[in-house]
Amino acid sequence: MELTLLLTLMSLRDQFNKLTGKTQFVVARIFLHLGGEEVSPLLGILNQAARQAIEADGDLTIVGEGLVEICQNLLQYDTYWRSAANEGDVFWDEGGAGDYANELFTDSAGRYLSEPDLSETSSNPNQNLTLTPTRNLILMLTVAIEGEEPNIETDLADMTAMKTALKSLINLHYQERLRAIYVHFSPARFGDELTDDQVLQNFPELIPL
Repeated sequence: MELTLLLTLMSLRDQFNKLTGKTQFVVARIFLHLGGEEVSPLLGILNQAARQAIEADGDLTIVGEGLVEICQNLLQYDTYWRSAANEGDVFWDEGGAGDYANELFTDSAGRYLSEPDLSETSSNPNQNLTLTPTRNLILMLTVAIEGEEPNIETDLADMTAMKTALKSLINLHYQERLRAIYVHFSPARFGDELTDDQVLQNFPELIPL
């Protein structure tokens, strides 16, 4: 009864905010776990995107271009998708959305083996691939979106739903509706290994696809 009343009140609040012209913001974090030694080349793409974002001082257009490349490559690697999860919330003020996005950023940055190697020595993918390849790779994408986005505001622990969500992220970049983009991944350094047990221990949210 209390849950039904809460959902009703939330729905009425959303309708009121729409009528008064307030802008909605969706903040979401997407987890995607890939498995198999063949996923190691993705580390080069992820680290390159991270370096470009830092060099561009977080310019949202540059970061968004990196996000597009990441999503396109993830879609090509769908054979290696193993599990996924997502979470998020809806806000009617930009400050609240920003605070929640920063909260998710801090959590993702503190996840196991999620500190990237941004040194110039890691920029040669051929050199990096001579190291022991990782068998597990977990990507954490956090975005703040202006307006509604049903393809993101749904359960993404499903192959079809995840593919649709990644394609939507690409479109959101070109529609200039992304207000924040954070990309984290584990392991973030070539040569680091994320075992199956470590996946279960450090990423309990994941649901098999």
